[in-house]
Amino acid sequence: MQRTVHLAPELPDACRLGLATRGGSGLSVDDVAEALSRGVNYLNWCGHPDSLSRAVAALGPARKQVVVAVQFQARDRAEAEREFDWILHELATDYLDVATLYYVESDSEWSQLSAPGGVLEYLEQQKRLGRLRLIGLTSHQRKLAARWARSGRLDLLMVRYNAAHLGAEEDVFPATQELGIPVVTYTALRWKALLRPTPDDPPGFQPPPAVEWYRFCLAHPAVAVVLAAPSNRSELAHVLTLLDDWRAPLPEERAVLLAHGARVRRHAGPFP
Repeated sequence: MQRTVHLAPELPDACRLGLATRGGSGLSVDDVAEALSRGVNYLNWCGHPDSLSRAVAALGPARKQVVVAVQFQARDRAEAEREFDWILHELATDYLDVATLYYVESDSEWSQLSAPGGVLEYLEQQKRLGRLRLIGLTSHQRKLAARWARSGRLDLLMVRYNAAHLGAEEDVFPATQELGIPVVTYTALRWKALLRPTPDDPPGFQPPPAVEWYRFCLAHPAVAVVLAAPSNRSELAHVLTLLDDWRAPLPEERAVLLAHGARVRRHAGPFP
């Protein structure tokens, strides 16, 4: 199982275990620095000032060794111009590695984004100017995302994938592997449901810890990067232990993960 991935000629090789923040994250700037010191250099920023944005802003010359991805929320060109410039200012950088169009969920949204004069056209312009390396898109609509990837206007997809939600294996990964487009995945823990027992568990069963669910996702050859979003230093420390035991699950371990994933899917909610 490879530890790093080459996303684009202009980018440094990225650790396939990425770090993300979300609203209310309890990580500190020192926590982000600890992850960077361990080699985790794919950082996915949620777009709200936090420890991750402050850590990126303080990188200095080390910025060139880090892949900075941002969730890009603009839906028209005017919004895109304001958001892009604000992000560069907030991160104290003169370029972005990945701008991911955030949660595009319908053909009508895609039509708006991809229309002449739209957000995609603006981001393509930023690529030509050297202010952006890759254009990504994240969506829960897997089949639509795969179709949009075939437009030739996207460099990366970001989709949900875990042992309880395997649909990307059929709906997304064949297309991205054919196109050579990297996929970044999130919710490896299924919002921590995979860490909890279900009513159908065998007697004495203990759900595997978080690191094993990240290992499961990283083992798929179509997955370039798996995002972890630990809430505090303790959770981060646990996730980083994966770097000391970097391997795919053994067949018997994978069987346990899939079986518990299926049980969680039955009991933890309606998400497809």
